[in-house]
This record gives sequence, structure tokens and C-alpha cells, in this order.
Amino acid sequence: MPATRTASTLTPTGAAPNPPTPLWWIWLAAWPVTAVFVLSNAATPLYVLWQHDIGFSKGTLTVVFAFYIVGLIGSLLVSGVLSDRIGRKPVLLPALALGLAACLIFGTATSVAALIVARLFTGIAVGAVVSAGMAAVTDVAGPERKRLAALLASCAMVFGAGLGPLLAGLLSELAPAPTGTVFAVEAVLLSGAVLVVLRMPVRRPESRGRGAWIRVPAVPRGNGRQLALGIAVFAPGITATSFVLSLGPSLLSGLLGSTDRILAGAMAFGMFLAATGVQFAVQRLRRRTVLTAGATATALSMVTLVVAVHTGTLTALVLAALLAGAGQGMGQLGGLSLLNAGVPPQRLAEANAALNVGGYLPAGLLPVSAGYLSDAVGLTTGATVFGAVLLGLAVLGGLVVLTAGREATDRS
Repeated sequence: MPATRTASTLTPTGAAPNPPTPLWWIWLAAWPVTAVFVLSNAATPLYVLWQHDIGFSKGTLTVVFAFYIVGLIGSLLVSGVLSDRIGRKPVLLPALALGLAACLIFGTATSVAALIVARLFTGIAVGAVVSAGMAAVTDVAGPERKRLAALLASCAMVFGAGLGPLLAGLLSELAPAPTGTVFAVEAVLLSGAVLVVLRMPVRRPESRGRGAWIRVPAVPRGNGRQLALGIAVFAPGITATSFVLSLGPSLLSGLLGSTDRILAGAMAFGMFLAATGVQFAVQRLRRRTVLTAGATATALSMVTLVVAVHTGTLTALVLAALLAGAGQGMGQLGGLSLLNAGVPPQRLAEANAALNVGGYLPAGLLPVSAGYLSDAVGLTTGATVFGAVLLGLAVLGGLVVLTAGREATDRS
């Protein structure tokens, strides 16, 4: 027997099983997810600069943000199925190349059209990463470490999403070329991710699957309830954080009189740091408990947001952002854990894509609506209406989880 084998037990095909992947490779496999999500939100503190230099309204700002969602949803219609059929690497490498192109466009942008193209490319890259990239982490971890894979993939996403605006805020205030330096740094991070993907120990799938290559992503028969429960909590959570990302700087400047980009970046970083930390804190709890807590955190976030915009209180706004991060983090972890536990590996990337389609659709539509409403009736009223709508959705999501049977959420 070759020296690399650790057991004499044979698989059903007659071959000795592969040895467990080293733990450090599981952490490293999550790096492409982090690197792309750094890019996803790096532009957040810079929009006030582009608004000043180029000139566009809050409604236009949310449209620029929404093109990210357009690219992401379009990518999810393809990348999950493609990844399950031809492998993780052939999907991730072109996505990382698009991310590098987005860095170049962002760093030299002088028009709204350039910002839209950069956001579109970013959305496509993110769509590939949340389907193929997260599934790759599970592939590397192996069947015995599915919960660890869900935790690391989810935390890689939210940590990167928070690190991007923090880097952008710091570098735009302290370094030359306020809208260029951060994207040069991000290009280096993405280049490192390319090297990780090239060396990642994942194999091409043995089966090509069935059905159309471009389709609305779905889960296998029997897993629909788990998908619905994940979306019920994840969708309001990520919509809350999307609102903070798209209109948070406007709230800081319009209501609180602050144009400090470091503060805007730090608030976004704190939001996603909360999303990261809460997942490690609740990882051993039942999935039903995690999802219920996530819905509660999102609901409280919206109550606090309404208080913040009516009182002009920075503390309340920061608390709303932290609660939004916690809501997204727990909703995301609960949803991914349910899918990792029940969906076979050859359909996992598509299942991840389905979860994210369900989450990002309202995350694109509701903040855009709030942006245009704010242009028409004022930021206070626009934010209040948004908070009330999302509060209702978060409460509904929590009730859906509470009324679901335990076997639907806690089976492994």
C-alpha cells in the first residue's frame, strides 16, 4: 500500500480512501471567499467621494449597488450548476480574473458607467464564490467535517465583507489616491487567491449531472424545506446589512453630519465582525436556535435603525449595524449548515447558489427602493419605511422557523 494511505479499508470502488486533508488546508481553502468579499464591499466608504467628483443622487447610488446584485444573481444561475458538473477550479479562476478587472476599473473610475461595470463584474465574481467557493471548502474538509466547513465558509464571507470597507476607509484617508490605493491592495489579495485555487486539493466531479446548464438553482427533492428555512432568516439579515452598506455613509453624513470615511468603514467592519464572531459563539447550538436568534437580531436591528434616524444618534446607528451583522451571520450559518447536512456533494454548489438567490433578491430590491424613496420624501422617512418592512419580514422568518418541526432543522 502506498505510504500516503492511512487505512487499509477499501472504498466501494476498490480503492483505498484518501487520508484526511490537513486542517490548515480547510482554512486556506476559505481564502478565495474572503478575498472576493473584500472586493465586494471595498467601495462602500468611497461612494461619497465618487458622488462629489462625478455627481449622482442617492437613488443612483443604490442603482450602482443593485448592478452588483444583477451580476451576482446572473452568476448564480450558472455557476452552481457549472461547478457541480465541471469542477470548482474552472469556475473560480475566471471569477477571480473578473475580480482583478473590477479592481482596475474601480481604481480608475471617472463615471457612473464605470462604477456600474465594476460592480457588475464584482457581482459575477461573488456569485461564483458563494456557490463554487463555499462548496470547495466543504469538498476540502471532507464528509466528517461538514459543520466546520459551513462555519469557515460563512465566516470567510462575512469577515471579507467587513474587511473591505475598513481597508478602504483607512487607505482613502491616510494614503495617496483615495479611490485607487485600496484596489491595488485588493488586486494583491486576489492574486494570492488565484494561487490558492490552483493548488487546492479538489477533484473534478465524476458525474456531469442532468438538466439545463443555465437555470434557477434548486436543491434535490426532499431538501426544499431546509432551503426555505434558511432563506426565511438569511434574506432579511443580508438585506439589513446591504442597506447599511449602500446607505450607511449617507446616513452618517445626512443625519449625523459626519463625512469621515474611516468611521463609515469602521461601522461596516464592526457589522461584519459581529457577523463573524456570533457564528463562532453559536456554532454548537441547534440549528433551529441559531436561526431563531438570527431572525430576532435582524428584527431588533430594524427597531434600532428607526430610533437612530429619528434621534440622530450615532450609538443607535452603530448598534443597528452590529445587530444586522449578527442577524446575517446566524441566518447564513444556519442556512449553510442545513444544506451541508442534507445535500449530496454533487449538488452542493447549486444548493448554495439557491440559498443566495433567495437572500440577495430582496437585498437588491429593498435598499434600491429605500434609496429612491429617500430621494423623494427624505432620508428619515425612507429609512423608517425600510425598517418597518424588514422588521415584518424578520418576524415572519422567525415564526416560520419556530413552527417548523425539529426534524427539519436539527437533523444531521
